[in-house]
Amino acid sequence: MQRLKPKKRLGQHYLIDGNIARKIVRALDVHSEDVILEIGPGQGALTRFLRDRAKQLILVEVDARVVPLLRSEYQEETTRVVQQDFLEFDLRKAAQECGQKFRVVGNLPYNITSPILFKVIDTCDAVRDAVVMVQLEVAERIVARPRTKDYGILSVLCQFYSKPTLLFEVSPNAFYPRPKVHSALLRLDFSRRPFYALKNEHLFRQVVRSTFGKRRKILLNSLKCIKLPLTNGEFWKRIEFDLSRRPEDLTVEEFVKLTNRIAELLEHG
Repeated sequence: MQRLKPKKRLGQHYLIDGNIARKIVRALDVHSEDVILEIGPGQGALTRFLRDRAKQLILVEVDARVVPLLRSEYQEETTRVVQQDFLEFDLRKAAQECGQKFRVVGNLPYNITSPILFKVIDTCDAVRDAVVMVQLEVAERIVARPRTKDYGILSVLCQFYSKPTLLFEVSPNAFYPRPKVHSALLRLDFSRRPFYALKNEHLFRQVVRSTFGKRRKILLNSLKCIKLPLTNGEFWKRIEFDLSRRPEDLTVEEFVKLTNRIAELLEHG
């Protein structure tokens, strides 16, 4: 395939190390009945090792320069090339058309890693798992444990919706152009997500985002900033939870318990 110059505005860092590409595909462990969705295949560093392994391969690429090359090289009965921004791609509709959940893979652009991860989380009912290359710092935040500096919104949400695993680190030398940071391969396994009996998913996200948005404050002070009906000083006194703690001290399960207690009081008064 013709080599193109990566576009800085798209955050492109092409994977050029064949050994790393093969290692990623091995980690994905593709089976013949799988439907694989690759985010930003670029010039096919992973694609060439994925073809003919799965029941179907869907390549979602935003770079108009690359799409004709991908179609020329990979357009076949089991492979479909879609020219679209992944953030605008309808995962649920595509999964319904395929009749099964996707397995997602990709070397994610650093500048939109978080939006992509949140999109996958938001539509995780259409995704079995995701094996993605991200900045090492992001991967460390996702797998971080409570009471550490890396523990935050991404940690709690990813660990609520999936079982995240940092698989291995990748040197900048594996990419062109060479990034200034190290990368890591991350797996988000939605098929093995922990079970938490959550009463209100929207409220859960509000609680997590609000408290970590003001992580130096105790829970009580940050929760008061959430716009909820019928809440005042007396309301928060009725929460059977130690609101003098800070968000980084709470486990995912404790965030669920806190959210459920707030939901109960809002519902029953």
